[in-house]
Amino acid sequence: MLIHETIFGQGISLETGDYYFSPKSIDKGTQFLLSKVQVTEEDKVLDLGCGYGIVGIYVAKLIGGERVVMSDVSEEALELTNANLERNGLNNVRVLKSNGLKEIPDNDFSLILSNPPYHTDFSVAKAFIEDGYKRLVPDGRLIMVTKRLTWYRNKLTSVFGGVKVFEQDGYYVFVAEKRSRIARKPEKKKQELSKKLKRKYGISEGKNATQKCKKDGKR
Repeated sequence: MLIHETIFGQGISLETGDYYFSPKSIDKGTQFLLSKVQVTEEDKVLDLGCGYGIVGIYVAKLIGGERVVMSDVSEEALELTNANLERNGLNNVRVLKSNGLKEIPDNDFSLILSNPPYHTDFSVAKAFIEDGYKRLVPDGRLIMVTKRLTWYRNKLTSVFGGVKVFEQDGYYVFVAEKRSRIARKPEKKKQELSKKLKRKYGISEGKNATQKCKKDGKR
């Protein structure tokens, strides 16, 4: 089965099959996910659980295939992904077979995109979120789309420290950012004298009280 889609100005041709998710058209959840994707040519992007390849192909058309990695646990899905990459003139995307992120060696992604299998238990999504966090650079983002809200919001918040949630047509897009954990040292407060002592030494509010005391030989 061959479908032709135009997604935010990008024309894409895709071979699909009845045994794949949303084989006749790009589903609304994926389109909603892609509407929240902003990328530059400096990004390094992972399409996690790529299926027949729509998300990774769309991103590769925007920033070039050499900055995109696509992965899936299904050998058949990867064969179809490779065929669709060739169909769309993209021959420099890295395609990897991986159970989640277990077989992906990279740990410098700035963006991970995923439409996880949310109709199953949460074990797959749990691994995607926890392992995805570890593979992101500081300030990197994980963007997911599902039809479930509470568990994903709570899990992403617990791992990332916060998450933005968008809703449309029963789908939820979650945008979580890996925040930099560099702690700033608190600034030391300047030594100040009380108003009573300032009056005693004849110091105005704008002057350095400590320096005045030193000159007088007092502390």
